[in-house]
Amino acid sequence: MFDLVVIGAGPGGYVAAIRAAQLGLKVACVEKEPALGGTCLRIGCIPSKALLQSSHLYHQTQHDLSRHGIKVSGVEFDLGSMLRRKDTVVKTLTKGIDGLFAKNKVEKVTGTGQILAPGKVKVGDRELETKNILIATGSVPSFFPGMDLDYDRVGTSTEALSYKEVPEHLIVIGAGVIGLELGSVWGRLGAKVSVVEFMDRILPGTDLEIAKAAQKILEKQGIEFHLGQKVTAAKAEGNKGVVETESGLRLEGDRVLVAVGRKPYFDGLGLEAAGVKTDRGRILVNEHFATNVDGIYAIGDCIPGPMLAHKAEDEGVAVAEFLATGYGHVNYDTIPGIVYTHPEIASVGLSEEQLKEKGVPYRKGSFPFLANGRARAQNETDGMVKILAHAETDRVLGVHILGAGAGDMIAECVVAMEFSASSEDIARVCHAHPTISEAVKEAALAVDGRPIHI
Repeated sequence: MFDLVVIGAGPGGYVAAIRAAQLGLKVACVEKEPALGGTCLRIGCIPSKALLQSSHLYHQTQHDLSRHGIKVSGVEFDLGSMLRRKDTVVKTLTKGIDGLFAKNKVEKVTGTGQILAPGKVKVGDRELETKNILIATGSVPSFFPGMDLDYDRVGTSTEALSYKEVPEHLIVIGAGVIGLELGSVWGRLGAKVSVVEFMDRILPGTDLEIAKAAQKILEKQGIEFHLGQKVTAAKAEGNKGVVETESGLRLEGDRVLVAVGRKPYFDGLGLEAAGVKTDRGRILVNEHFATNVDGIYAIGDCIPGPMLAHKAEDEGVAVAEFLATGYGHVNYDTIPGIVYTHPEIASVGLSEEQLKEKGVPYRKGSFPFLANGRARAQNETDGMVKILAHAETDRVLGVHILGAGAGDMIAECVVAMEFSASSEDIARVCHAHPTISEAVKEAALAVDGRPIHI
């Protein structure tokens, strides 16, 4: 008898399993793939970041080193080596989770989990009995009508992580995080990249001022945008991929990447038979991540909220701690989001548009990387830091960063918001000089109209 059986070993599932085991629970984690880590580690976050780093170094060597007085000629890249390095990174990390399971005495069960009833999970010929079940089965790419995927010429992010050659022309459907990141990878390696987006802007949900600034930078990098275009067809024609839109736009390329979002994955799980309620394709849970069925919980991409690995991780910890101690909590107001283009885009809290929509009085302060000494020294002057604070209390409501290292810089702002900091609090904190993070301090000063360096 287990205390907890986790179905799914992605970021949410494996973290929940480890934390529950740390708290003294007897835990098993069921995963249908031989390698642990889920989509994020195997075919998502980690491999894409490996390729983003490799392609960035190549692009930087080609275009930026001369500004530092470094002369390089005959620069080439070996795509096969890049892909092998990416695979090695993934393999190392998946084996690392195996090690963590062994260290914490989490039993790994390979196979597809099926909920037979509360307290019973079937995996192959084995039936696991447990006090609690946690669903952490993640998500898969979603598609729209008219998209005919052959997973070669027209495919998903999974295929785009392993193209055997650089496309001459890559067409990306969707100007969200996945589309822009993988579009950047192949664009740096020489592909013409065309992004087709239904909305009239890129990165829906991101602060509009930041998104517009990011679009201009990406356009300078060679990415072509077709916004406000409803795709009616995406199909393979011979050795080409073709995209057609309602307005009559027709694009032909070597590859088409469909990146229009993701949907929860429940195949074969037995939700209906178990009586677990869903709404709009996601499992309904309460504040403790419990479903309507006693003893069955759910986290991550399966439930409402942003589909982010770190969100799932925090939920996994919260569930484990709730089962062991009776308390577990996630603050959804301080979950950051990051786009790993170059420069990076990072946000936490509310956007300016959301504040206007809610009628919240606010003040904003911004500071350009162009005026930051370290950014100048590094030749990383694109971007800005933007801080939004309540007009009456000065409490920080949102922070949005476009610039080099934004994904790491946002952590300071997340901590500040967790402790209900004001923009004055951030402005009064001593930031080391010279660092790019000084731009955060200056943006906080700008909320009160007193930045020093602009």
